[in-house]
Amino acid sequence: MTSINISIKREAYEFLNSIKGDKSFSEAILEFKKQEQSILQFFGVLKELDWGSKEDSIKGLRESFEEKLS
Repeated sequence: MTSINISIKREAYEFLNSIKGDKSFSEAILEFKKQEQSILQFFGVLKELDWGSKEDSIKGLRESFEEKLS
């Protein structure tokens, strides 16, 4: 495996050091790559929702709450 030296700010080093546990720095950094890919699976999930009806429900809930406070 090839090794490459990089320069990072102390804050970045301390962050990586705090999250890596018993893993290597490379393994900790590569976990971010895995997380990014897993997050991408959620893109577009909510595009099929009827946001108009959701907004109406929220407005009704707010009005009901305000009536109870009065």
